[in-house]
Amino acid sequence: MKQAKRIIGIDFGMARIGLAYSDETQTIAFPLETFTCEKKSEANIIKLVKRLEDHQKEKNYIIEKIVVGMPLMMSGKVGFLADEVKHFVDLLQQKLSIPIVTWDERLTSVQAERTLRESTMSRKKRTQFVDRVAAVIILQNYLDSIHFHQ
Repeated sequence: MKQAKRIIGIDFGMARIGLAYSDETQTIAFPLETFTCEKKSEANIIKLVKRLEDHQKEKNYIIEKIVVGMPLMMSGKVGFLADEVKHFVDLLQQKLSIPIVTWDERLTSVQAERTLRESTMSRKKRTQFVDRVAAVIILQNYLDSIHFHQ
């Protein structure tokens, strides 16, 4: 059976990392999971790589590319968290042979919070999903841009 090629979206945070994945046509983004970060970046990379490998086996797909949200300031400048994301991407590239790109994620967390606030979820429940929804928004924006430019 031919394996579908998918793109993974990552919303990196200091406390949690949200993951999303594309459909096989790379048109629509879906939430995958959120996991809690540890203090050491290296441990988070190993945890992430293991999760991605497990998802590939379980769902029978190939990860073609990874899109990581880059938290630029509203002015477009790079701040502290963007430096952390760059370090995270560098570590991830050392562990994986999959192409990794960064994508401007300004206001995606705000958009994710707003979307979840409109649901009937409690605040505690929203906290568990916000990073996953932000990853979906990052990935969907990326997918829309590649389809728009085709």
